[in-house]
Amino acid sequence: MTALYSITIGPGGKWSAAIGKGKSITLTAAGDRANLSAMFYSAAAPSERYNMPDSLKAQHTAYYTAGHVLMSDQGRVLVSVTGDSVGWHDPLAGYSTRQGTDDKYGKTSYQQERNAWLRSGEENLIVELYRHNLSPRDLCPPVNFFSKVVCELDGTMRYVPQATAGRSVTLRTEMDVLMVCSNTPNPLDPSNAYPSATIEISVADAPPVSDDDLCVNRCSENRRAFENTWNACALMKGAN
Repeated sequence: MTALYSITIGPGGKWSAAIGKGKSITLTAAGDRANLSAMFYSAAAPSERYNMPDSLKAQHTAYYTAGHVLMSDQGRVLVSVTGDSVGWHDPLAGYSTRQGTDDKYGKTSYQQERNAWLRSGEENLIVELYRHNLSPRDLCPPVNFFSKVVCELDGTMRYVPQATAGRSVTLRTEMDVLMVCSNTPNPLDPSNAYPSATIEISVADAPPVSDDDLCVNRCSENRRAFENTWNACALMKGAN
């Protein structure tokens, strides 16, 4: 596939864009301890957005990898995970905050460090939401791509380091989506060093969905969500 668009997000960087249906979004980490906090919305009606509880419950999982989908609060599929060389992506730990970033890495400010100051995921995501006429009230649980967080039997969550340098995950858009993301630390990462990995995002045309598609056929709940999505898209499609 030939990339239609690509961008590299440095440590502490942020990005957002509306991306059309039928695209492949490939995220590639240049180093270890990478973490890209990403939120997803319907581009046409952002009040429809990624629903973390329903997505995990329907697929009987506590993490994402190839074959999983991110469902909206309307029971439709926003994006599918079609390829993955990482193996585990965290949907549970949320995004980093200003207070948490200051406490872990030391207090910094734009006034003192200019562009070298250490950003938090919450701040980055809010800035990008404003670019699309949204606000902090529109924040939703992100997926932390490249991070592994496991749930212990007592309910506590634990960050598990995993090799991410040179590895990638590919998403397929099943409707027009708004993607909002921040290259900032996973809040459960215990390291006191701010991550230094850059992340490349490339967008290309995706192959058509086949009858034996891994994501569609993973479980009956996935197929129903796809059918909801296909029906909604068909109703909006013109005659030409």
